[in-house]
Amino acid sequence: MGGVVHFEIPADDQERARKFYQEALGWRVEPVPGMDYNMVITTPMDEATGQPTAAGAINGGMMARDGEITNPVITVDVPDIDATLKTVEQLGGSVVMPKNEIPGMGYFAYFKDPENNIMGLWENLPAEQTGQAHE
Repeated sequence: MGGVVHFEIPADDQERARKFYQEALGWRVEPVPGMDYNMVITTPMDEATGQPTAAGAINGGMMARDGEITNPVITVDVPDIDATLKTVEQLGGSVVMPKNEIPGMGYFAYFKDPENNIMGLWENLPAEQTGQAHE
């Protein structure tokens, strides 16, 4: 079963949206250096791994509203993005953005379901490729 691991909020004015979410909900919204993207911290997290410390809690991101990504996106963890996208297409969905790598972390993709909702997929890199050995 794919668990929800991330969300993304598109914004026309990221500074306005950052201020809104910081003041309305107390979230930390931090720009990612070198990218037009912000990390949205909604819950305490392990600063070393970036993972939430509370069970079931997730953090997210904020980016410019652009192209097909016009509404919030829920991102689901899957073991194999390519296989999942193939299944999505077989079931009447479509690929919005194919598999892309975030170096040192994993892969993401976006798909559209038969109801025209855009969802995200996430696939972690194997632990040996992230530099995070299992203890």
